[in-house]
Amino acid sequence: MSMWKRVALIMLCCTLTAGCSRVGAKPEADLSQQKGEEPLQIGLSIDSFVIERWNRDRDVFVSAAKEMGAEVNVQNANGDVKEQIDQIQYFIKKQMDVIVVVAGDCEALSEIMRKAKDAGIKTITYDRLIQDSNCDIHISFDNVEVGKLMAEGLVKEIPEGGKVFLIQGPETDHNVAMVRKGFDEVIKDKNLEVVYERNCEGWIAEHAYDYVKEGLEKYPDVKGILCGNDDLATQVFRALSEERVAGKVCLVGQDGDLMACQRIVEGTQNMTAFKSIEEEARLGAVYAVKLGRGEPLEGVTKTISDGTYDVPYLELKPVAVNKENMEEVILQGGFHAREDVYLNVKQQ
Repeated sequence: MSMWKRVALIMLCCTLTAGCSRVGAKPEADLSQQKGEEPLQIGLSIDSFVIERWNRDRDVFVSAAKEMGAEVNVQNANGDVKEQIDQIQYFIKKQMDVIVVVAGDCEALSEIMRKAKDAGIKTITYDRLIQDSNCDIHISFDNVEVGKLMAEGLVKEIPEGGKVFLIQGPETDHNVAMVRKGFDEVIKDKNLEVVYERNCEGWIAEHAYDYVKEGLEKYPDVKGILCGNDDLATQVFRALSEERVAGKVCLVGQDGDLMACQRIVEGTQNMTAFKSIEEEARLGAVYAVKLGRGEPLEGVTKTISDGTYDVPYLELKPVAVNKENMEEVILQGGFHAREDVYLNVKQQ
């Protein structure tokens, strides 16, 4: 081979090698685009799954967020406040875009939630308002209205008046105070007398059973019992059954749990303040994604004080459910199946 042919061959190989190198490389623009397409990271810390409704909240929230292109890291604190603080600290360390918290203690989490905000992470208090946290949005139902609905349920069933018990959630749950406020507004000019009240710390339902047993020893002529939620109402019902007064004492709760709906159609619970959990969870996911993407919080027109700050507040409305509207609200709404609600009742 002549010298000129060898030179031409070498130049051709260099050209081909350089061309292969250009094809295999990714331009800087493509890299930045890929980075921008990384899914939004949401940390969801839930106090406990002991209460029936939180399982449903979690499933709807995660599903809705996934549809919008976000990933959700779910943590269960199992009712341990220190564990929940550690979980939020973990989310901060992982540099989550958004942290959503169902608080076990609305006062103990204040500092760690502010720390998350200081780290540039968007924060949401879900269903239970964390005090002094200055979160970006609070999403919950009108709990004053919940208290009013429960009180009106008692008034309706006990028109002659009488003694009532209040078996409430923990004092550290901001919602408990709001429910009590609504309750007091309704009964202030009614002939109902609160003779016994207790708070179930940590929302531990078994406490409700013990408290009602104690209350019945002192006031066996009780006419009605308000329960902080339907989970507590289940234990109260158990205590009333053992004393053979289930169905004779008016029983009201909230959340629309399946067992509560069963008791309502059976006649052993009078009403439940129903809150559309699917709506709350779906909207929770929507606004978490909005915050994470820096989008405006459209439709949020109210604020609520967390003790120090005025927090944007998405307020949802509860509905009183009894035997008369069970079909319309619970069954037609698809919250529970007919065969499950009427499991122990022969339908006409």
